[in-house]
This record gives sequence, structure tokens and C-alpha cells, in this order.
Amino acid sequence: MIEYIKGAIDELTPATATIDCGGVGYLANISLNTFSAIQGKPSAKLYIHEAIREDAWVLFGFATKQERSLFLLLISISGIGGNTARTILSSFSPAELCNIMYEGNDRLLSTVKGLGKKTAQKIILELKDKVAALGIEGTEVQTADNTPSVAINKEVYDEAVEALKMLGFPPAPTAKVVRTILTDEPDLPVEKVIKKALKML
Repeated sequence: MIEYIKGAIDELTPATATIDCGGVGYLANISLNTFSAIQGKPSAKLYIHEAIREDAWVLFGFATKQERSLFLLLISISGIGGNTARTILSSFSPAELCNIMYEGNDRLLSTVKGLGKKTAQKIILELKDKVAALGIEGTEVQTADNTPSVAINKEVYDEAVEALKMLGFPPAPTAKVVRTILTDEPDLPVEKVIKKALKML
């Protein structure tokens, strides 16, 4: 079992990271929180969860053990797969997600694409006590870099659309939402654009 991968960042998108470990590149699916944590760094250490299926061997990578623990709790719930759990962790920071659990805020949790109110209530009911045991402070954490991007650049648009497509969103409405966000707030970094889009799609 792989506990973590540590090495040079060979490629990085808001949805995936390829880490070069001794000449072998490991592709890990990541959340926006992890993307924000390792963006701009030459190397990274990602804590790994291996999802081994008959047709694929998929790695999920996390910048912290706490985020991985939240991911494992989420996928322990019937009906919540790896991609849904990653979308939840891309919509909220670990601290924000813990706040949602502590407060029983199913309305906010159900804004995540693919989660209805009943599923959100189920997540909170089953995980509230387990999340509390992790000891994560229930306070808001600002994970994104506030440095404005240059104008409305196509690179941010393309990267956001591609990341959302990889998360399973259809191309046409995704492109429209991303374009609307960048028109209103042209200086948003890509991870902020994606977070906003996740709440609108």
C-alpha cells in the first residue's frame, strides 16, 4: 500500500498532479485544496489513497493527512464515490466542511453538484461524530492565492473548463458558466473560478 508520494512536480492541473519519483511519474487525482497547497512549488509530498478496481488503478493525492481522512470518511458512505468526494473537497476547505458537519448545514452541503438534500443529510448524520474525532478546527481557511491573474486570460479559462470536465461536468454549460464568472471577476485565479463554478453548475 502506498502511504505517500514525494518528488518533483512534473505536471499540475487543478484536478491532477503528476509526481516524478526517481524517474517514475505517478498521476494522482487531487482536490482544489491540494492544488492550492502545492501550486508554484517545485516538489510535493502527497498522501495517497489507492482505489483499485477491476478496470483501473486510481490514485487520489492529498496535501495533508486530514484531507485524506475526510476523503476516506466520505467514500465510506454508500453512494459516495471517489470523484464525488473529491468534488466535495474541492467545494469546501477541510475546515469549512467540518463547520458544515458541526452545524448540520445540509442546505450548504447540498449545493455540491450531484448531492441532493437527502444525501447531504445522510453525510452529516453518519459523519458528524467521526469528523469531530479528527480534531480539525471548524474555522474558515483561505486556501487560494489572492494574486490577481493577468486580464481575462485564456489559460485560466481553458484550465478551469478542462478541470471541470475531468470532474464529470458537460462541456457546453461548463464553458458558459466559466466564461460568465471570468467576465464578472476577470482577476480570479483558476481555483477560485472552479470553486464558484462548482456551486453554479
